[in-house]
Amino acid sequence: MTLVCLSCAWVAGIFVGGWLEFHPPPIILLTGLIPIPLVLRLRHRKKEIILVGLCLASFFGGAIRFESSQPDIDENQLCFYNNQGTVTVKGIVGTDPDVRDKATQIRLSVEAVRSGKEWHQVSGTALLFVPRYPAYQYGDVILVTGKLKTPLPVNDFDYESYLAHQGIYSLMTYPEVEILGRGKGLKPLAWVYSVRNRMSQTLTQVLPEPQASVAQAVTLGIRGNIPLSIKDDFSHTGTTHLLAISGLHLSILAGILLGTGIWLWGRRHYLYIWLALVIIWFYTLISGMNPPIIRAAIMASLFLTADILGRQRSAITAITFAAAIMVAIEPQILWTASFQMSFAAMSGLILVAPFFQALGRKAIRANIGEDRPIATTASFVSDGFSISLGAIIGVGPLIAYYFGIVSFAAIPTTLLALPALPGAITGSAIAGVLGFFAFPVAQVIGWLAWLFISYLLLVIRAFAAIPLSSLDVSLNLSTVWIYYLALALAILFGSNRRKVRAFAIKSLKPGQDRNEKNA
Repeated sequence: MTLVCLSCAWVAGIFVGGWLEFHPPPIILLTGLIPIPLVLRLRHRKKEIILVGLCLASFFGGAIRFESSQPDIDENQLCFYNNQGTVTVKGIVGTDPDVRDKATQIRLSVEAVRSGKEWHQVSGTALLFVPRYPAYQYGDVILVTGKLKTPLPVNDFDYESYLAHQGIYSLMTYPEVEILGRGKGLKPLAWVYSVRNRMSQTLTQVLPEPQASVAQAVTLGIRGNIPLSIKDDFSHTGTTHLLAISGLHLSILAGILLGTGIWLWGRRHYLYIWLALVIIWFYTLISGMNPPIIRAAIMASLFLTADILGRQRSAITAITFAAAIMVAIEPQILWTASFQMSFAAMSGLILVAPFFQALGRKAIRANIGEDRPIATTASFVSDGFSISLGAIIGVGPLIAYYFGIVSFAAIPTTLLALPALPGAITGSAIAGVLGFFAFPVAQVIGWLAWLFISYLLLVIRAFAAIPLSSLDVSLNLSTVWIYYLALALAILFGSNRRKVRAFAIKSLKPGQDRNEKNA
C-alpha cells in the first residue's frame, strides 16, 4: 500500500505540473517535513504521518520532474526553425515507416539543419509525410528539403498536443527527399523490422483479402492496408481496439493465455505463466518493438510475475510502480492514449475480472457441478468472458473519449469475437515465420489462421449491420473522471463489503436499542 501511495503521488505531481504549468522550486521538497512534528503528539499514527510526508515530497518531486523534461527552445532544437521558410535537414529514419493508404509517415531523428547557407547541429524529431514510393526503411540517412511547420489543430482535435506528447514538435508535408545512406540504425532493431516486413509479405501471399490485412494488423501492428469498409465495421461495433496492439490487446491476450495454460496443464510448475510470457514477448518482438507495445508488455509481464511469486493481489502495486517509473523516465507519456489504455486495461484485468470470474464459477457449480467434464470447458469459457469484460470495463471510457464513439454492441461483439483472436494471432505468426523456409507448410497454417479471422470478421459484420449499434459522442474529461471515481468506489466497497456491513450494523444498533427501550 505504501508503494502504491508514493507512486500515485508521483504521477499526480507530474500531471498537475503539466496541467497547471506548475513550476515549483526544488526547495519545495522540504514540505515533506511539515507533518513530521505531529509524530511527537500522535505516536500511534507514526507510520501514517511519515507516509503523508513522503507523499508530499513525491508529489512535488513529480512536478519538478515534469518541469525539467520540457525542452528549451533555442537554436539547438529542431522546432526553433519551424515556420521560417524552406530549410534542409539531415537525419536518420528512427522507426519502421508507417505506410498508409495515400502516404507514408516517417519519424526522422534530425541531426542537423541548414537555414540559409549554414548547417547547425540540432536535436529533435520531425514527422514527415511522403509518397508511398519510393520505399524507405529504418536506418536510412536522408536529406530533406521543405518547410518545417508547427502542427495545427485538425477540426476539434488538438494535433499539436497529441504529437508533443510523443516528443514531436515539427512536421513536413511532401518535401524533397534524397537518400544518403542505408543501414545506419541499430542492427538488432533493423533485423526485427526486416523480419516483420518479410512476415507481412508472406501473409499477403498465403491469405486472401481482407483476411491478410487483418492478420497484418493483429499480428504485426500494420493497419495501413485494411479496407475502409472493414475499419468502419470495427469502429461502429466499438471493437477498433482489437486491431490495435495495445495494453488492452495484451492484457486480454495474457488473461486468455493464462486460462488456456491452466486448462491444458493445470498449475504445475507454472508452465501456463511461462507460456504466456514467451508468447507476449515474441508478439512484442514481431510487432515492431514500438514503445507503447513495450510498455504494455512490461505491465503484462509484471502481472504474470506476481502470479509466479504467489502475490496476485500485489499485481496492482507492481503495475502502479512500473507506471511511476515509466512516467519518471518520459513524463509526456502520461498524456498518451496508449499508456492510459494500457494501465486502465491491466487494472481492469486485476481488479474487475476476478469478480466476474467468481460469479461465473459459482453459477457453473450451482447449475452443472464440479465433477462433470463439461464443467471444465464451461469454466474456461466463463473465465475468457470475464477477462474480456474486466478489461473492457477498465478501458471503455477512454475508448469513447479518444475515438468519439460509444457502441452498444461493443461488449457482446468483443465477447464473441475475442476467443478467435489468439488463434488468429498464433496462426498468422506461425505462417509468417514458416514462410521464410517452408512456404507450402505456411500455406496450410495460413488457412487455419483464415478460419479464425473469417469468424472474427463474421461477428464484426453481423453486429455492425444492426441499426443504431453505435452512437457518436463527444465525451468530456470530467465524465471520464467521474466514471473512474465511481468504479474505484465500487471496487473498494466490493473488496471491503464485510467491514462495511459490520460498520453499518454497529451504527444501527444504538438506534435499535433506543427504539426497544421506548417500546
